[in-house]
Amino acid sequence: MKTMNTLKFKTNIKCGNCIATVTPFLNEAVGEGNWEVDVKDPKKVLTVSTATVDTVRQAIEKAGYKAEPLN
Repeated sequence: MKTMNTLKFKTNIKCGNCIATVTPFLNEAVGEGNWEVDVKDPKKVLTVSTATVDTVRQAIEKAGYKAEPLN
C-alpha cells in the first residue's frame, strides 16, 4: 500500500462476511487492492490508500456500516 495518502478508520466491520459485504462498495469507490480491514484489531481498523475521508465514509455507509477517521 502507498503511504502518502493512507487513511485509517475505526469501523464496525467485524468478520469475513462483513468484509464480503463492503468489498464491492470499497472496490468501486477506491479500487481493488487499495484497502484492507484488520478484524483482529479491537477498533476493526480499515486502512485505505488513494482516497478521501468522504469517499470512504460514503462507501462504507452505503454498505450499511460505519467508519470514523482515526488520522
